[in-house]
Amino acid sequence: MKKQPFVKISEQISAPLTAIAAPQRIAILLAIGTGEACVCHLETALGWRQAYISQHLMALRKADILQDRREGRYIFYRLKDVSLLDLITTSARLSGLSPESVSALINAQVNPSCECPQCSPASTP
Repeated sequence: MKKQPFVKISEQISAPLTAIAAPQRIAILLAIGTGEACVCHLETALGWRQAYISQHLMALRKADILQDRREGRYIFYRLKDVSLLDLITTSARLSGLSPESVSALINAQVNPSCECPQCSPASTP
């Protein structure tokens, strides 16, 4: 039996929504924001262990939401499409949060102890 167009389209729409549904993944996406971040940057920003963050990053990469690049021993992650942040901000508004409260988290500089080349360029060999 052939799938109806509504079903086929709704399955495609739900795929990225399912991938970001966990609050932890939304937090990671907000911490990455419109720039890029390495795992040590995310550890400092979110206060979570590296292994825990890496599991979520792997799921977001598999869902084709993130892309990565290597610089020495660091891997930097960024959103493939930053319009995903608009979706998160809209979801926040629908949940009763102010869009400004979410926007303030995007690319917030909260990582003074991160040692990656972007946060501490002088510390790299």
